[in-house]
Amino acid sequence: MPDPAAAPVAARESGLGATQRTDAWWAGPLVTALALVAFFFVYAPLRTIHNKFYEWGPLLSPFYSPLIKWDGMPPWLSPAMIILPFPGLFRLTCYYYRKAYYRSLFADPLACGVGEARKGYCGETRFPFVLQNLHRYALYIALVFNVILWVDAVKAFFWPDGFHMSVGTLVLIANAFLLMCYSLSCHSLRHLIGGNLDCFAKAAFGQCRFSAWKGASWMNERHMLWAWVSLVGVGFADFYVWMVASGAWTDFRIF
Repeated sequence: MPDPAAAPVAARESGLGATQRTDAWWAGPLVTALALVAFFFVYAPLRTIHNKFYEWGPLLSPFYSPLIKWDGMPPWLSPAMIILPFPGLFRLTCYYYRKAYYRSLFADPLACGVGEARKGYCGETRFPFVLQNLHRYALYIALVFNVILWVDAVKAFFWPDGFHMSVGTLVLIANAFLLMCYSLSCHSLRHLIGGNLDCFAKAAFGQCRFSAWKGASWMNERHMLWAWVSLVGVGFADFYVWMVASGAWTDFRIF
């Protein structure tokens, strides 16, 4: 008698997309691929080279923050071209996003029990995938940008005619908060807090580190949620400033 457990394995290894699954397994990878392509290969590059309508009063698009400009700056060089590679590196090497684009864009594999194209597996030990190890260092850059975006959110209260809150102020506050949550839920940050420890009680500031590690663990369990929500948030924050600066939308004052 054939081993029933061997059937899914054989189906998985028989070729790209081969499977015995009857559910809509392709829906998740398809939606993920469309979302990643729409943001990283369409919207973000177009806004980067657009180089217009990125500030309105104290409102500054997160794509252009911090705003780096100098006299004699080439007209083709957008401040966003200088800024976005740094937070982009953090997202590109993120553990969740690796899973997302490996499956949806590289079909490696498309889904559980579904055939893939490659025959061997080298993990992330070869170029260019070995560069994924830069994620732990990209975390420090991301934390710096978190501070910068919170500063932008505070500045959004200070208008030329005084202290005010507008819808744009709330948009920038929400963006800073969501990106902070995405950074604080990072696997590397959790390891930085509690890694290489066998016993918190015997470590310096052990109780504080244990409490921080528990909080980081709670955030980390929701890392996928923060990854997507913060991606939508930063895209919408840029789009909102674009629409207001171009005159298409009105930034209503709350007080």
